[in-house]
Amino acid sequence: MRKLALLMTLLAGPAFATGLQIEVAGEANGVITIDLLEDVAPGHVAQITALAREGAYDGVVFHRVIDGFMAQTGDVQFGDSTDDSFSMRKAGRGGSERPDLKAEFSDVPYDRGVVGMARSQNPDSANSQFFIMFAPGHFLNGQYTVVGRVTDGMDVVDAIKRGAGQNGSVTGAPDVMRKVTVTE
Repeated sequence: MRKLALLMTLLAGPAFATGLQIEVAGEANGVITIDLLEDVAPGHVAQITALAREGAYDGVVFHRVIDGFMAQTGDVQFGDSTDDSFSMRKAGRGGSERPDLKAEFSDVPYDRGVVGMARSQNPDSANSQFFIMFAPGHFLNGQYTVVGRVTDGMDVVDAIKRGAGQNGSVTGAPDVMRKVTVTE
């Protein structure tokens, strides 16, 4: 069944998807526009566009935000702030019902505004979570799959509420991806 779901994701692929528009609410308010790199990471782009089309990212919080590094979001399992059982303590620990993805490493560098897929220690464990770079992080090059670049709205990214501590856990009211739309 998981193989069939992955095949359907790839077949439904991002052939017509060119990007995402993310409406952010909270300390940051505005729209982030992302150009998706289908040619660099077709499997990952197919997965995140499928989730966006389903509305799975709507209401999901930015749960891990490290000043000078990146803002992470996309936990559709535990990060949906509109879910009655939502808890910031669980946000960031989940993914989606879709299968994890095989890494699609590239030579695209992790510069400011680059969007990458979050994963565990296993390189083939990316699922739904992604992060946006505040600044270059070239130590990530070739270690995490690049899926896109911010083309507009870096001021919104820069305004996202920062977390605390080394892991950047956000406390209190987090910023939220109010609505995520696939642009064609």
